[in-house]
Amino acid sequence: MIDAQPFAPLAAYNAFGVAARARLLLRLRSEDDVAEAARAHGAPRFVLGGGSNVVLTGDVDAPVFKVEIPGRRLVAETASHWIVEAGAGESWHGLVAWTLEQGWPGLENLALIPGTVGAAPVQNIGAYGIELQDHFHELDALVLDSGERFTLGAAGCAFGYRDSVFKHVPGPDARHLGLAGRALITRVRLALPKRWRPRLDYLDLQRKQAEEGVAQPSARQIFDWVCAIRRAKLPDPAVIGNAGSFFKNPSVTPEQCQDIIGRDPRLVHYPMPDGSVKLAAGWLIDACGWKGKRMGR
Repeated sequence: MIDAQPFAPLAAYNAFGVAARARLLLRLRSEDDVAEAARAHGAPRFVLGGGSNVVLTGDVDAPVFKVEIPGRRLVAETASHWIVEAGAGESWHGLVAWTLEQGWPGLENLALIPGTVGAAPVQNIGAYGIELQDHFHELDALVLDSGERFTLGAAGCAFGYRDSVFKHVPGPDARHLGLAGRALITRVRLALPKRWRPRLDYLDLQRKQAEEGVAQPSARQIFDWVCAIRRAKLPDPAVIGNAGSFFKNPSVTPEQCQDIIGRDPRLVHYPMPDGSVKLAAGWLIDACGWKGKRMGR
């Protein structure tokens, strides 16, 4: 039985604590709940996970599908990986902490990213040199118009930098796939490596390593460092509503990077495997004098 709440307050379900209401809030705790809600309520629908990537500008007239599917488990083990599954409603940070408690490293650089597990593939979340796609195995989802269930591997998700098939609307033909507004992720499976190595590419982590004098940090130490770095940069959303860091770092050619370095040698930049160079958007904003800049409200 779906927990359906008419005229429900949404302040507790969005990171900014906006005091909006839902005409109808449907709390979905299983795949069957999602299928039932999809059959009963056609478009438009408003899918809500952890509420950390939305700013509600008023009451929501469409039915709100609040995804709360629970569960964390080890579903398989190979010679090289542990395959871990989590329900879409699980806290992402909670999953990262739990995998480390079980002795399954790999996600530590993605600690303290707000939101739920089901939202992670949509954005292909990433931080400190790791992206979700680096440890992705497959996901289960459901077609909202029909309730049909399906499974996608990495190729089907079409991951890119903060991008996936779930962020694009369908195009005019079969060559332009898109699942935005058409599908809802219910479970995600990740492949965590048994032959783990630390990822310390980012300067903030290298500084932490130098400060603490740790030559070979454990996954738990990196997890703690990432949490400390994030907490130093961002306010606690439980105290001050915020959506964390939500901009994309731009990528440029090596020649463009050298041109900028010629004007400012302090440029924060990271070489990428494809030969491009990623620039730190936060540094660029500061360098332009735009920190705190606002336009109207």
